[in-house]
Amino acid sequence: MSDREPVPEGPTGGVAGPSDGENALEFRDPEKADALAQRAEELVADIDADEVSIMHVCGSHEQSIAKFGLRSMLPDGLDLRMGPGCPVCVTDMPEVDEAVALANAGLTITTYGDMLHVPGTAASLSDARAAGADVRVVYSAAEAVDIAEETDDDVVFFATGFETTAAPTAAIVRDDPPENFWVLSAHKYVPPAMEVVAAMPETDVDGFLAAGNAATITGWGLFEELVDETDTPITVGGFEPLDILAGLVVLLRDIRDGEVTVRNAYPRCVTERGNEPAQNQLWDVFTTESGEWRGIAHIPDANLVLQDEYAHVNAREQFEIDTASLAASDSSLVDDCICGDIMAGRADPTDCDMFGEECTPEDPVGACMVSSEGTCKIWHEYGGRPDL
Repeated sequence: MSDREPVPEGPTGGVAGPSDGENALEFRDPEKADALAQRAEELVADIDADEVSIMHVCGSHEQSIAKFGLRSMLPDGLDLRMGPGCPVCVTDMPEVDEAVALANAGLTITTYGDMLHVPGTAASLSDARAAGADVRVVYSAAEAVDIAEETDDDVVFFATGFETTAAPTAAIVRDDPPENFWVLSAHKYVPPAMEVVAAMPETDVDGFLAAGNAATITGWGLFEELVDETDTPITVGGFEPLDILAGLVVLLRDIRDGEVTVRNAYPRCVTERGNEPAQNQLWDVFTTESGEWRGIAHIPDANLVLQDEYAHVNAREQFEIDTASLAASDSSLVDDCICGDIMAGRADPTDCDMFGEECTPEDPVGACMVSSEGTCKIWHEYGGRPDL
């Protein structure tokens, strides 16, 4: 099924959401939040199950959920978990090794700030920079191009992120970047990962709250095939507290009614078809291939790699990347890290014996404690499941 017709009774089942009524842009109204939480409790009580498991797939969702204490408002029978929604966290160790090896070889490496401290099998980019490598933080692919235009040195953009950041990378690649600019792609494509996670018996997901930011690019219609393949309802949700609560209510109603469909609870930003010019650029520059998502699984068609047409900007095609020269870490702590289980929804950060002890944002063991979108770092900052 699809969401071609208006959602019955309004998007929140008769309770005003963030886009309804006179206060259309007020997203943090306590009365509306209480009403939505009450509606969620009623719906969970109507579902014939000991527990309802919903997985959201975005670090920004987890930030809002933890920051505003939303789990404390939800009924006991609702288990809300974060899935593989942190692009930094799922960047595989060998991909980090490639960036470190290029940095050690004398190339200028540019990347997003969260990637600096993510450990590879041997070291992080922060370690390489401390040893004298030229590693710089940028806020966009365009900024990396600016750096390349100001130097004769080879500049590599270590490109990470999901569809939301892959589309801008594609735009830069198509825009005739300077000859000393290269892309090392670690971009990921989320829908195949959602399918794999949904199929894991130990995960047992009853519904997905999909990321509204990625859906602004792809459109909500993309999820129709995924719904059919997984037999799991999906609701696209925004990021303000009322957005999240309203999205959960919509999804819970479909779970209660046995409606396996896609709903759009973020209509002010997301359309069925999405941003088609951005999609055209994305798929002109990138194609998908199978690859490892750190700690989760080898996922078919979930890595975004440059098309052959753009081999002239592909760092993997233009440089011999000697990762074999990197000495592997002998830390036993890495072996004890459960980031993969956390990102697959099989564990909470507090299930890890190292959480807040050996593993902290200042001295992270795993990638989930590094990124601002990582579950472990978010729970460390905001207290996990606050009982407010």
